Amino acid sequence: MNIILFDDPVIRQNLLPLTFTRPVAEIRTGILTIADKWRELTRQVVSSLTQDYLKAKFEPYFDTTHNCYINGAVIPTVQMIEQLKGMNYGESYWQGDTLLAYHGGGEQAEHIDVLLDSAKRSKKLTFEGEVLLIREVWEIFVHNGREIRSDFKLLTKDRKSQPLNDKHTIVYNEENIFIEEGAKIRAAVLNAEDGPIYIGKNTQVQEGALIKGPFALCEGSHVNMGAKMRGDVTVGPQSKVGGEISASVILGYSNKGHDGFLGNSVLGEWCNLGADTNTSNLKNNYAQVKLWNYARGGFKNTGQQFCGLIMGDHSKCGINTMFNTGTVVGVSANVFGTGFPRNFIPSFSWGGAQGFETFQLRKVYEVAEKVMERRKMELNETEKAILTEIFNQTQQYRVWDKV
Repeated sequence: MNIILFDDPVIRQNLLPLTFTRPVAEIRTGILTIADKWRELTRQVVSSLTQDYLKAKFEPYFDTTHNCYINGAVIPTVQMIEQLKGMNYGESYWQGDTLLAYHGGGEQAEHIDVLLDSAKRSKKLTFEGEVLLIREVWEIFVHNGREIRSDFKLLTKDRKSQPLNDKHTIVYNEENIFIEEGAKIRAAVLNAEDGPIYIGKNTQVQEGALIKGPFALCEGSHVNMGAKMRGDVTVGPQSKVGGEISASVILGYSNKGHDGFLGNSVLGEWCNLGADTNTSNLKNNYAQVKLWNYARGGFKNTGQQFCGLIMGDHSKCGINTMFNTGTVVGVSANVFGTGFPRNFIPSFSWGGAQGFETFQLRKVYEVAEKVMERRKMELNETEKAILTEIFNQTQQYRVWDKV
């Protein structure tokens, strides 16, 4: 199979602002992104069919005979893959009105609407068995503990962990801890009694860090001194974390390096939380949390009692920032000042509780260039074009521009 993970239009809208800058399948939940899970389980070529403005960065690959189009929100399993292998050309699997997979043969559907039209005319089959799709932004952290456990088994099968060469580190349930090459752990506490702990390549766990599984520290990331990782936490690659984190996912290349609490939250890439930033993840009246939803154009009940912050790529906040329960921050926003800002902050916003203005593209580029340079990466013309397109798409939400 040549696997092409497509963006379901409805699901992609529900996963904004995270999917402004990436295909659905590039979302990380557990240790791996959804696309990486497919690669690990199938050992096949995997690419994404996404929005036109993202294709220069995420280009789909088409085979001449065996293109299998799969919903990019689907979490793969061994049983599912075996069932998909039995698909014939012109057959499709559905869950209600949601297309799960379509065997397109040599068909090269370069646009999602073309793919969906072909799938609707195909022989429709009902998928047998459990199917997990990440349909909403809060499901990224809700399912994160489960996905860490699943990815841990996948990545560590028939492999041996590197030894823990530090007599001052305290370990519980060591057989549930896996350490990759180049990891450095000093005087920490690792408790894997309730779930596995994965320490990726060339990472650091500094003195006094307290880590409770399920927990994943991806390649090149740091857990700073005295940090408290309370379980169901993923720290994506090249990130730095400190303070207290619970049931949250950091997609990668982001910093929450200081004291402060982050709970039941998702941070995109190239984000930075200033010192003593705190998120509320529980309402005072214990009611279910409502969250801004782009598809609805308003707030949507998550059904969750615990829900904190959803922050898109390239967004930042200053020291002592306070985010209320169920806050959504778009792409390239810069939040600062006293008090609680509104719980929907549009992309390219500059300000805080006292009011916002537009964070102009020229300034956005300047900040992004400096931030990415620190990771020895470049804000190239492709990245600038993506940010420009998002800036134009999200203008409708910056109501102060219309006053």
